[in-house]
Amino acid sequence: MDPSITSFVLLFALMLIVGVFTTKFSSQLGLPSLVLFLFVGMLLNEFIYFENVELTQLVGIMALIIILFEGGTQTKWNTMRPVLAPAGVLATVGVLLTSVITGFAAYYILGLTLLEGMLFGAIVGSTDAAAVFSVLGSKNINYRLRATLEAESGTNDPMAVFLTVAFIEMIQIPDSTIWSAVGSFFIQMGFGLIFGLLLGRLSVLLINKITLDVSGMYPLLALGSAIFTYGVTDYLGGSGFLAVYVMGVLVGNSDLMHKFSIVRFNEGFAWMMQIIMFIFLGMLVFPSDLITVGWQGILLAIILMFVARPVATVLCMIFFKYNVKEQVFLSWTGLKGAVPIVLATYPIVAEVENAYVIFNAVFFVVLISALVQGSTLSPLATKLGLTEKGYDFDPSGFEMINLGNTNSEIIKLPIGKKAPVVHSTLTDIILPSDTLVIGIVREKDLITPGGDTSIEAGDMLFVLSEREKRAKVREVFLGKKEKKEKPKKPKWWQRLGRKRE
Repeated sequence: MDPSITSFVLLFALMLIVGVFTTKFSSQLGLPSLVLFLFVGMLLNEFIYFENVELTQLVGIMALIIILFEGGTQTKWNTMRPVLAPAGVLATVGVLLTSVITGFAAYYILGLTLLEGMLFGAIVGSTDAAAVFSVLGSKNINYRLRATLEAESGTNDPMAVFLTVAFIEMIQIPDSTIWSAVGSFFIQMGFGLIFGLLLGRLSVLLINKITLDVSGMYPLLALGSAIFTYGVTDYLGGSGFLAVYVMGVLVGNSDLMHKFSIVRFNEGFAWMMQIIMFIFLGMLVFPSDLITVGWQGILLAIILMFVARPVATVLCMIFFKYNVKEQVFLSWTGLKGAVPIVLATYPIVAEVENAYVIFNAVFFVVLISALVQGSTLSPLATKLGLTEKGYDFDPSGFEMINLGNTNSEIIKLPIGKKAPVVHSTLTDIILPSDTLVIGIVREKDLITPGGDTSIEAGDMLFVLSEREKRAKVREVFLGKKEKKEKPKKPKWWQRLGRKRE
């Protein structure tokens, strides 16, 4: 075999192994593990000359599709729904305000044209979910804050992508107007939402109805559906990234066959893609080029962290009930990660005049943001008193583990404080026939259940049952879903009588 091929295989293996161990110790270092992958890429660039921007952009887009899909499947709709309004405002208006303020700063500091400055601001306008939560680790942030951060960071990337593409178009086509961009925004977001919901529902039906001989093919089917969703939506003029995230949320919150294996596969695959993407992005950067924008990058990072993001957050949260401490924390969680660096390749591919200046400055800003904000996020949450010992389980955490081609499955049930079986023993609970509680996880202990075992809030139950009894099992342990009764409209003769009166 060619020695160069063998060397590449060994290098790839080392990257994955080092990446896994890096994620293990990143929380102890107080840094997002992904930052270290950038350094690995920069180090490799000293030995391997690499400047294929188009390939890096393709790898970045594929990685973002997988990361957004995985993030969507992990998002709990019941948690996200109450904070959808503030998170949506942060993900759209917040990104726009952050981009404009940072854009004006880049216009003066980097000596760019005004549109190029706005392009820089758009590229660094979004918050990276993976970077934020890899730093927070196992800390239980205030329930509402965590939900807001999850929803915002999962939905703000499409806005940043739209603004980046719009400003590149304005630079290349001077006759284009801001109004055409506004119209395009609503079309892209609308199509993204519609196709995400439609293809998400079709994906759930396909996975639940089709019977495959190899269970390991279901995660590939789900992943293929996510990539297909992006491709179709983007081809038809919609926001592919928004469609993928919406599709992921719908898939993750549905009663899905093989959900356990799909979620676990996506989790590991998303991490692998993040490692590969960040190393590729690091290989595009030469340390000597970063030095040329050194003081400008530091100044822009300071403006972004201490001016642009806080101002945008305060203005967006003015109509919502978030106290000062919560607003301070939301302001500081504008952590930058993969998306800005991937978007920074767009001007290079489009051959914008100052593309490499923008790319190096973006890389510098992301690096400083990750190092400074990444190392202080967790202590800040504790200092502001925004951490909790824990919060009630969300019934949407209901999962199924399919047992091959049999008619049985293991159902994973999180027991919340309001579950009807709390403080009941297994003997007291009337289960469907051929249904058995086979394990209870309480905190970090595994309990072998017996008839006198009492179920407590916070327990995770594993129940063996037949597939068709899934709804009944869920009802027994989690209770019926409450339906709000709509007030009945009076009949036409009753309305007529009232008018006469």
